[in-house]
Amino acid sequence: MPDTETVRCFIAVELPPEAKRALARLQDRLRQGLGPEVRWTDPEAVHLTLKFLGQVDSGRLPEIAEAMARAARGFTPLSLEMSGTGVFPNPSRPRVAWVGLRGDTEGLIRLQKEIESGLVPLGFPREARGFTPHLTLARLRQGTPPREQERFGRQVVAENFGGEGGGQDRDGGPVPPVRMDVQQLSLMRSQ
Repeated sequence: MPDTETVRCFIAVELPPEAKRALARLQDRLRQGLGPEVRWTDPEAVHLTLKFLGQVDSGRLPEIAEAMARAARGFTPLSLEMSGTGVFPNPSRPRVAWVGLRGDTEGLIRLQKEIESGLVPLGFPREARGFTPHLTLARLRQGTPPREQERFGRQVVAENFGGEGGGQDRDGGPVPPVRMDVQQLSLMRSQ
């Protein structure tokens, strides 16, 4: 890659195959009764974003990778599980549907803060919003009528309780408790 090329990139944790399969099954349940206003995330592309960097000169990627390595020093693998569904910003006017995470989320939040701190000297500002660990399932298209927004929000939130077509998994909950061990970070290109 020539140094003058820019790439849109972010720092993330990639998911194991079993997590991607569980997300695909969950999306299949949620899709029922929803229309074209929902843009579903490809389960193969779902990841846990820790920091969005935006357009970056490709020549800067090595220094970003070094900042990531420094931030991760001293961390042991983190153990997380998928847990529950929700929407941002709220169920009556949702924009994003997500699956939450439980387990060593405090360690994950500390790691994310270390990454942010390590990138500030490189000119990447801290995020204004706090970090909420989640996996994005879908986004609503801009201009979706309020009634459809509400229906989408209700259906996603109802999935936590097995309602509105939400099937139960073998452990009785709507979101399979798939374990994910965070052992490495990835600098990913957004396409």
